[in-house]
Amino acid sequence: MAPTVTNVAIDCNDPDALAAFWGELLDMKVTSREDDWIDLESLGPNGPVLSFQRVPEGKTVKNRVHLDVGVPDIHVAGERARRLGASPAGEPLGNPARPFQVWHDPEGNEFCFVTQDG
Repeated sequence: MAPTVTNVAIDCNDPDALAAFWGELLDMKVTSREDDWIDLESLGPNGPVLSFQRVPEGKTVKNRVHLDVGVPDIHVAGERARRLGASPAGEPLGNPARPFQVWHDPEGNEFCFVTQDG
């Protein structure tokens, strides 16, 4: 049997708060909760589970892995993310007809909104 990716785990100081942010942003529900670990639903029908793991240290450098979130309009998605506690890392980039934008979640983890055809 070939190995499979079962989880995409995000280290954080407050799993409850970060799971709430990502759950609201992606319209996903919590499926499992332990003291230092929370799982949301799978990222797609056969995708890995999005998980949040409590760690003692804070984020200090740029993520080496991040989520790209496909949306029809990065500006509309960005305003919603801002209301949920995210902040932009800069201006939109790339092809003006299909831009992307880097954002920080409430604990500073980078993610991108990427233009996706609806």
